[in-house]
Amino acid sequence: MAKKIVVDPITRIEGHLRIEAEVEGGKITNAWSSSTAFRGIETILKGRDPRDAHHFTQRFCGVCTTVHSMASIRAVEDALKIQVPDNARLIRNLIMGMQGVQDHVIHFYHLHALDWVDITSALKADPAKTSQIAQSISDWPKSSTDYFRQVQARIKAFAETGRLGPFQNAYWGHSAYKLEPEVNLIGLAHYLEALEAQKDMIKVHAILGSKNPHPQTFLVGGMSIPVDPDSQNAINADKIAWIRKLLRNARTFVEQVYIPDLLAVAPAYLDWAGIGGGVGNFLACGDFPTDNSPGTDSLFFPRGIIMGKDLANVMEMDETKITEYVTNSWYTYSNGDDKGLHPYEGETNDKYTGPKPPYEFLDTDSKYSWVKSPRYLDQPMEVGPLARVLVAYASGVPEVKAAVDYVLKTLNAPAAALFSTLGRTAARGVDALILAQKNELWLDQLADNMGRGILEVHNPEKWDPATWPKEARGFGYHEAPRGALGHWIRIEDQKIANYQAVVPSTWNAGPRDAHGQMGPYEAALIGTPIADPEKPVEILRTIHSFDPCLACAVHVLDGQGTEIVKVKIL
Repeated sequence: MAKKIVVDPITRIEGHLRIEAEVEGGKITNAWSSSTAFRGIETILKGRDPRDAHHFTQRFCGVCTTVHSMASIRAVEDALKIQVPDNARLIRNLIMGMQGVQDHVIHFYHLHALDWVDITSALKADPAKTSQIAQSISDWPKSSTDYFRQVQARIKAFAETGRLGPFQNAYWGHSAYKLEPEVNLIGLAHYLEALEAQKDMIKVHAILGSKNPHPQTFLVGGMSIPVDPDSQNAINADKIAWIRKLLRNARTFVEQVYIPDLLAVAPAYLDWAGIGGGVGNFLACGDFPTDNSPGTDSLFFPRGIIMGKDLANVMEMDETKITEYVTNSWYTYSNGDDKGLHPYEGETNDKYTGPKPPYEFLDTDSKYSWVKSPRYLDQPMEVGPLARVLVAYASGVPEVKAAVDYVLKTLNAPAAALFSTLGRTAARGVDALILAQKNELWLDQLADNMGRGILEVHNPEKWDPATWPKEARGFGYHEAPRGALGHWIRIEDQKIANYQAVVPSTWNAGPRDAHGQMGPYEAALIGTPIADPEKPVEILRTIHSFDPCLACAVHVLDGQGTEIVKVKIL
């Protein structure tokens, strides 16, 4: 008989995600993904100046801030047909590139590592043996016996306080943990080091964006931060040198800590190369333009679609083929909830009056999530680093192909292993490595432009709304750390007439659609082995491999300020 289990909340970052699953015969036979909290931006954008939209959209989330600025500004620029200067392209690439590196480091160590690394086991490790293993896989200088002994003592003292913070309520000692104590100690030590490393990485945003989160220098038509070697208030030689140091430190951490740790942990969990495959369809919108030509041909990460895990056939992605369903979401559409709407015609309302939380179990025969169900050609699609890397790999991008082949060779695994929970985690490491390397190239190109007297950062053409057409619409894209992000805007009479965002966690976390097709989270859980239904660490592993961020995925608000729900805090 099937046993129903609930993990709520499952996220270790923004938003509230609930997973319900049926377990029978030691495996998951059915699953449902539900976002149980809502918030909103899209509705209140209507009637506003399109040039201000990015200041609102980056408030979708307190983590994924820069990504929504980028997609929003590109949507407006697409609608008004604005081409940005080359320096703006490079500054944007640097901000978004470092966002990717920092985000991946945080995910691997602070949001996902504890699904594989057993803290209690690390307390039993031999520091001398730990040092030997660490020095055998990397040249990272912090690998002495004394160093690991100090980390172990530090964690032991912390555990003895009984105030475990992020280490509370985990499934320590679970039979699914397979690493030897010494590798667990390495992972724990680098968990702590990553806290400091990511803090330094994000200083690049403070320099180029004036602050983090919610950078202030994005601007329709380019950037607002000046480039001038003779000004202390601009990007000058001193700031270039400071950024270069931060980029090199970030790259060193990825190359000497992140990637070695990934390859050290993976061999113990190679069975996860056959678990968590999901829908088998992948979508990447592409990003990081390599020159200032219009269109998408210059994107370093190419735009593309892979259907049915067919790496031999990368299809062209056409944003007009995207729709969103609300069949099993707590929304309604004016033309019926069994129809999909393209984002240009998308609706964001909560007029559904049926049952909502609180509940013991979801009403999975009806509506059960605040997330919509995006589809491409009416098919569910996975987005994220795995989709991005697969499309680039299958398209023959040299840097991506070399990195993926190296990982597969090191793990002695076929390319088919990428379609899995382990593959998803490995692809994020590949993505971080490539971005860490590319960031230095983009900085060199920016410095070269400065040396040649190319200082423009903003295109003022069409800044005056009087030059705009009466009606316009645009699609803005970005390959965010969590995957393909799309913003769609309709402009009428110089104001926003409609605005819709389809974010990575919407693609991945969405519930079933009108055809009963599962979303990627749900599909990836089917067949997952569960050793102990009371301690389902296996569910955490697969869902966390997507890096869910539900605050981005749910955008509901009554624009008139009407109270929709009241929360009482005891």
